Amino acid sequence: MAVIVALGAFLMTLAGGWTAQRVTDRRHLVLGLAGGLMLGVVGLDLLPESLHAAGREVFGVPLALLLFVAGFLIAHVAERLLAVRQAAHGAENGGRVPQVGLTAAAAMVGHSLADGVALGAAFQVGGGMGVAVTLAVITHDFADGFNTYTLTRLYGNERRKALLMLFADAVAPVVGAASTLLFTLPEEPLGAYLGFFGGVLLYLAAAEILPEAHHKHPALSTLMCTVGGVAGIWLVVGLAD
Repeated sequence: MAVIVALGAFLMTLAGGWTAQRVTDRRHLVLGLAGGLMLGVVGLDLLPESLHAAGREVFGVPLALLLFVAGFLIAHVAERLLAVRQAAHGAENGGRVPQVGLTAAAAMVGHSLADGVALGAAFQVGGGMGVAVTLAVITHDFADGFNTYTLTRLYGNERRKALLMLFADAVAPVVGAASTLLFTLPEEPLGAYLGFFGGVLLYLAAAEILPEAHHKHPALSTLMCTVGGVAGIWLVVGLAD
């Protein structure tokens, strides 16, 4: 049953990516919405879920929060190192580093894989758990597809690569759900991964996507798209609970 439901997540992910590439003439609105969706996913979905799953503390601080900060810092350091390397080779792309976009998209694929595993585990528990997780996964996979395509293209990657990453992101929940027929991922490692991934996403949203959205179009409509993205994820989380 979980694999069948994951096919719905597959379609929603592709729908999100299709939407992102069809509105290129309103790029600032796309980026504003993507930033809001990512902020909402991190603050209202990933971080609470990671704190619940990886509950133990390390020197007085929850493990998930430590990895959240580590993810933010590693994303920052990696981008700076790649930018320096690109500048040393005289590359041009408006300062954008394509590898950063591909790495971020790969992290989105990993997140979607974890979604599929969570979906399969929820159906193993049975009852209303499977229904709740199904609603959460399918609805926010639209945002995942949207962000995967947007991130890949934002950093200067060609459309073919963006579509390839989008397809990988769409397939990932199906693979994750199918894997639970063979094994079950322990809760604590999954929570730790979600905390780390949340830090990476927050960095990309706050340091790259939102500044880019308002750089040339500091319009109220862009800001409203960002707020709308956060509100949309809040609605999804509330309905799932």
